Amino acid sequence: MSNTQPYFAGRRGLCLVVAAPSGAGKSTITRALLGIDRNLRLSVSVTTRRPRPGELEGVHYYYIDDAAFAQMAESGALLEWATVFGRGYGTPRAPVEAALRQGIDLLFDIDWQGWRQLKAALPQDAVGVFVLPPSLAALRARLVARAGDDADEISKRMAAAADEIAHWQEFDHIVVNDDLPACITQVKAVLEAARTATARCAGLGQLADELIAGGDRHPESASF
Repeated sequence: MSNTQPYFAGRRGLCLVVAAPSGAGKSTITRALLGIDRNLRLSVSVTTRRPRPGELEGVHYYYIDDAAFAQMAESGALLEWATVFGRGYGTPRAPVEAALRQGIDLLFDIDWQGWRQLKAALPQDAVGVFVLPPSLAALRARLVARAGDDADEISKRMAAAADEIAHWQEFDHIVVNDDLPACITQVKAVLEAARTATARCAGLGQLADELIAGGDRHPESASF
């Protein structure tokens, strides 16, 4: 786990979105971030697809039927949602807004459509990173190596990759996953920079005022 010290009380949480075409390494990167950063939690989405082996309700997804998904989308209970390969995916609004108020940072594993909607819903809280593969050949090789999809499914995902990549300029940051450890480090750097953005650090106003006034506040008494 990371030795990163807790962030100051009163800081509003943020939404870190990591998006990529299927096979570019998005899931590997997000798992690594969750493993090294104790201040980051995964936002759990709802989906209409069936659980895969080893997946748990409320940990990987909330699994619901098509009717429940449609009702949530129509009522505004989802911050973002999309249909991907015939399956519905969406982010419940209430738990995200509650986490942000508590200063919790959330990690989102969603596509460009989800990023666009989340950014529109929470423009001051969302930071987006798009992960590019080094080449289409590398992308195909990674999909084949996963051995979780058949040939037809791989062909569908390759066909969708060009459309996914066409939206790369909508994101705040871009990384190329040709070196996985370096890519993880780059995404972690984006997260740390977002946490220390001046607009998000309003809770440090009292400390700044004391420093400006020449106060004798000692470092060990600061609420970091």
